[in-house]
Amino acid sequence: QVQLVESGGGLVQPGGSLRLSCTASGFTFSSYALSWFRQAPGKERELVGVITATRTITNVPDSVKGRFTISRDNSKNTLYLQMNSLKPEDTAVYYCRALGYWGQGTQVTVSS
Repeated sequence: QVQLVESGGGLVQPGGSLRLSCTASGFTFSSYALSWFRQAPGKERELVGVITATRTITNVPDSVKGRFTISRDNSKNTLYLQMNSLKPEDTAVYYCRALGYWGQGTQVTVSS
């Protein structure tokens, strides 16, 4: 079965960086598009970006453009989200998604 496990979240000061990872299993990782979402308290889940099987990046909202970078390592079945210049409004639970499945999420808190 498809499993997605996120890691790398934590508490970081404004202006700091974090790299999230999502390790996948149960499907042919290299063949599918993968996505990052986030959900802040009291808000709807928001798409942060998509990376296709051919590594095209799409659907990156203006709120993170230029600060967040999505990448994938097919040899490790792992999806990454590099987050730089973090802001308090980036505080959320971050989820990866593939084939309609969700990971359990990892909490990112940006606070001084």
